[in-house]
Amino acid sequence: MLIDMQELAPLLREVKTIAVIGAVDKPGRPVDMVGHALISMGFTVIPVHPKRRGVWGLTTYPTVNDIPIPVDMVDIFRASEFCPAHAREVLDMSPLPKIFWMQSGITSPEAQKILADSGITVVEDRCTKVEMQAMGIHR
Repeated sequence: MLIDMQELAPLLREVKTIAVIGAVDKPGRPVDMVGHALISMGFTVIPVHPKRRGVWGLTTYPTVNDIPIPVDMVDIFRASEFCPAHAREVLDMSPLPKIFWMQSGITSPEAQKILADSGITVVEDRCTKVEMQAMGIHR
C-alpha cells in the first residue's frame, strides 16, 4: 500500500511519542540508526523488545501494552510475518496510536486488514527517518 506522504504530513506533525518494536542498539543496524535519529529529532522514543533492556539508554518494554503512557506512532522493525501479531497487540493499546508504521522492506496485507477499521493509519515499506527528515518534521 503506497501512501501519499504529503497527505500524511499533518498527522506526522502531531506525533510526539514513538514506540519502536524490535529496538536494538547494535551500531550499523537500521533500527539503531533510525532510533538515534528520532531521538535527536526530539521525539520521545520508547524501545520495545521482549528481552533487551536499556536500549539507547532508555527504559525498554517487552511489549507495547507494557508502555505506561500514550503512544502516537508504533514503528515496526520486525519481519513481515510478525506484523499481524503486532497489529493485534496494538489494537489492545489504550488510547490507540495514530500510526502503525512498517519500515523499509516490510509489508503486511494481513496487518493492514487487521487495522482497517481501527482508525489507525498504516504505512508500509518506508523509513521514518528518511520521511520525517524530508518533510522537516521534528519536535
